[in-house]
Amino acid sequence: TTWRNGYRERALDTRLGTLNLRVPKLRQGSYFPGFLEARKTSEQALVAVIQEAWIGGVSTRRGGELGQAMGLNGISKSTVSKLCKDIDERVGEFLNRPLTGEWPYVWLDATYLKVRQGGRIVPVAAIIAVAANTEGRREIIGLGIGPSEAETFWTEFLRSLRARGLGGVRLVISDAHTGLKAAIARVFEATWQRCRVHWIRNALAHVSRGQHTVIAAAIRQAFDQPDRAHAGETWRKVSEQLRPRWPKLADLMDASEHDVLAYMSFPRQHRTKLHSTNPIERLNKEVKRRADVVGIFPNEASIMRLIGAVLFEANDEWQTSSRYMMVEAFAQIDKEEIDPILSITTKAA
Repeated sequence: TTWRNGYRERALDTRLGTLNLRVPKLRQGSYFPGFLEARKTSEQALVAVIQEAWIGGVSTRRGGELGQAMGLNGISKSTVSKLCKDIDERVGEFLNRPLTGEWPYVWLDATYLKVRQGGRIVPVAAIIAVAANTEGRREIIGLGIGPSEAETFWTEFLRSLRARGLGGVRLVISDAHTGLKAAIARVFEATWQRCRVHWIRNALAHVSRGQHTVIAAAIRQAFDQPDRAHAGETWRKVSEQLRPRWPKLADLMDASEHDVLAYMSFPRQHRTKLHSTNPIERLNKEVKRRADVVGIFPNEASIMRLIGAVLFEANDEWQTSSRYMMVEAFAQIDKEEIDPILSITTKAA
C-alpha cells in the first residue's frame, strides 16, 4: 500500500550496549517499531537499573559510570538525572494515593535538608507521616516539604492527609513542636503523645551527667506500671522526691505528665510502639543517608523525587513483612477508656 522512503537514524541504549537503528520512513503514513518507546532513547530495563541504583544511594556521576561500565556511551550525570525524572510519576501516585479504613495511630517527624533557593543554601523541613491501621499494618502515608515547622505548614499538611481519607485517628506521636500540637488539635480529635525518648533527653539536661543513670531509672518506674492511673501516681511520687534537689526537673515532670504518659491509656500490647517516634527514626536515618550523597538539593522537586522514592521502597518492604501490631488489641480502644484530661490538654494546646 505504500513504499519505503529512506531511514531515520536512532540510537538505543541497551544492556548490550548502544545500538544504531535505522527506522524506515514511508512515503505515505508512518512506521514505528513496537519494541521502541516514543521519545525514549534507552531500553526500559536499563532505565530501571539506573533508577534503582540512584534510589539506593548511587550519585548521578557514579550512575553515569555504571552505565558506561555496562557498555553504554554518552551516559553522563545529566543523562542520569533526566532518566530519574521518570520516577516523579511513580512517587506522585504513591504520595497522593487514597487512604481507606481507620488509622488509630499516626507518627510524625521532621528531618532537615539543604536546598538552593535564589542563589542561597537554606534548610527545609521534610515532614514524614507514618500510620498504623486496624489491620495491624504500618504504612508511610505522607511527605511534605516546608520552610519550617510552623503551625500553618503542619495544619496544611495534616489537612491534606485527612482529605485523602485519613480517619479514625486516636493518638498522634511526635516530638514537642508547638506548631504541631496546635495543628493536631485543629485538624484531628486525637490525643497527643510526646516522644518519651526526646523528653528524657530534655529532662536529663537539668541534672549533672553523673546523675543521669540514677534519675532515668527513677523516672522509668512510671513506665513500668500496668495502667495509666498507677503510672501517674508513680510519676508524681518521683517528681516530689526529686523536687528538693532538682526543682526545674520536677516542674518539667509536673507540666508534661499527661503528654508523656498518654500512651498508657491505650492497649498494653501496643504500648512499646506508641511511646516514642522510634518507629520512624530508622526511616529518617535512611533518608539522611541517601540525602548525604546529594549534599545540597537543587530544588524542592528533587527532594520530593528522591525522598519520595526512598519512602516508596521502604513502604513496599513493610507490606511484605509480618503485621506491625496485634490486630485483636484494637478492639480494646474505646473512647470512654481514654483519659479525658488528655483530650482537654491537647485541645487547649
